[in-house]
Amino acid sequence: MPLHDLTEFLKLSSALNYNLSAASLNRYNVLLFIIGKNRLDTNDQKDRDKKSIVMEALSYLFNAYSNKRRRLGPMAVLHPLRAAALLARSVHDLNLIDLLSIMFHDILEDIRSTDFDPRKWQEMEHQLNSLMKRLVPEDECALVDRLLSLTRLSNETYYRYIGRMLNDAVESPKLVLIKLADRLDNTLDMRMDLQDPMEGIDFFENIFQLLFVNTYDGYDPENHHATSAPLNGARRLYQLFKNAVLLSLIRQKLPRQQSHQFDVLFRAVAEASLKEAQRNFIHGVGFHFTNREQQRKLLLETMEYCYSGRSNLVTKADERHMLDGLFSGYFGFSSKKILNQRLDNLYQNKPLMIESTIAFIVIFLSFLNDSQFYVRGISAEGIAPA
Repeated sequence: MPLHDLTEFLKLSSALNYNLSAASLNRYNVLLFIIGKNRLDTNDQKDRDKKSIVMEALSYLFNAYSNKRRRLGPMAVLHPLRAAALLARSVHDLNLIDLLSIMFHDILEDIRSTDFDPRKWQEMEHQLNSLMKRLVPEDECALVDRLLSLTRLSNETYYRYIGRMLNDAVESPKLVLIKLADRLDNTLDMRMDLQDPMEGIDFFENIFQLLFVNTYDGYDPENHHATSAPLNGARRLYQLFKNAVLLSLIRQKLPRQQSHQFDVLFRAVAEASLKEAQRNFIHGVGFHFTNREQQRKLLLETMEYCYSGRSNLVTKADERHMLDGLFSGYFGFSSKKILNQRLDNLYQNKPLMIESTIAFIVIFLSFLNDSQFYVRGISAEGIAPA
């Protein structure tokens, strides 16, 4: 399947959720759905042994995430399982430690002893220790090192965390693939839809008609506006901002990444981000900013801004253009309280929401068009006007 395709992703989620909801959970079915036809070893007996370890890991994850939910409501355990499936579909040399790394990539952040009664926690600790003892010492050390690299520390900004992880990736390149698969799942997991809202819609035809055809009536949504959701348009854009940070830091710190599997996942994150920005634009002009002449004016203003190259930079706010200061003034805060306030302000500013979606479309198209592109002003130290 195309890794960035939302409809295929929703099918993947549904299939996993169906298996997880069965009266009698079949871990082997879940394992096969995740890894497909991939083998974990060329030797038949070793392949069976390693798959047995993965099934034990699945059992641990089901226990650890049993009462946890994603922000939109689905079972939290779906995230590591889907991310593992996305990784498995993008690499040609999947091995046991790769699979355990992606399945366990969040456990040091997500799983706390305070979430369980003491007896349950003791059982889970015993289960995890038993699993680790089944690994050869070198694999156990490699897995622990990867999990430490993939875990964001409590006092660490997102920029420093990604920078540290990428420094570790010089010695352990698979870390980048795991993080890209993680971000790909987070990017696709922002909607509770039965199918892609862009299904049957030619985004660029709508833009062309809006700019050039004076008989065009504008985009008219077929469905009613959905009820409010925990993740509104501004918070979806924040997730795209995190992707821009990750891809920019990868381009700066690991410029020589050349493997096919790296390219597949890197492009999938950029493609998924591009499509999500398009969905936000279509939603905005369909429901919140519907005047066709005003839409055309915003498009022309944003076209000039982006073509000048300013969308490729972190800028500071000034009075020349609404988009100046987008990253530094709305997304670049370490304080969750301030960040949420700024995202609320952004969501209320519908013209800026429209222009922001276009800027993100240009940014992710630039990642796809130019192998050297990154957003200037983003570093492991944070963001600063370039």
